[in-house]
Amino acid sequence: MANKKGKGKGPFSSVIAQNKKARFEYHIDETFEAGLALAGWEVKSLRAGKAQLTDTYILIKNGEAWLLGSHITPLNTASTHEIADPTRTRKLLLHRKEIAKIFSRTQDKGHTCVPLKLYWKKNLIKCELALVTGKKQHDKRATEKERDWNRQKARIMREH
Repeated sequence: MANKKGKGKGPFSSVIAQNKKARFEYHIDETFEAGLALAGWEVKSLRAGKAQLTDTYILIKNGEAWLLGSHITPLNTASTHEIADPTRTRKLLLHRKEIAKIFSRTQDKGHTCVPLKLYWKKNLIKCELALVTGKKQHDKRATEKERDWNRQKARIMREH
């Protein structure tokens, strides 16, 4: 049976880009869903899957949320009359209460806000944000041990 839209990692997957490093580096406390204000060439590039979220973070300034450090590679066939900046600051569309909550939590020591993934929701592009706290070195080792153990369990189950 073929993959349906929004399921799995097939050609019709709804996930555009993920920040896998964030799940390893941080404890995720709370997640939010935000819209993105994008230019036309950026949407075309995202349809082609040309996005990267590593080393990306969220900045709250003047009551608005901004996505900094994301990289959307412009397509060669995109608009020729517009100069495309792949690392420009993009505005996140959130409710005022959500922005206030993120701002107050990021003022606490050790807390920050990072994007986890970009994905399609019907015809809109959404960004999943998370309020996070940094992991210590021993927490990272425990995460790695758990991942290795899950791999071994899966291998044992396949063999039997």
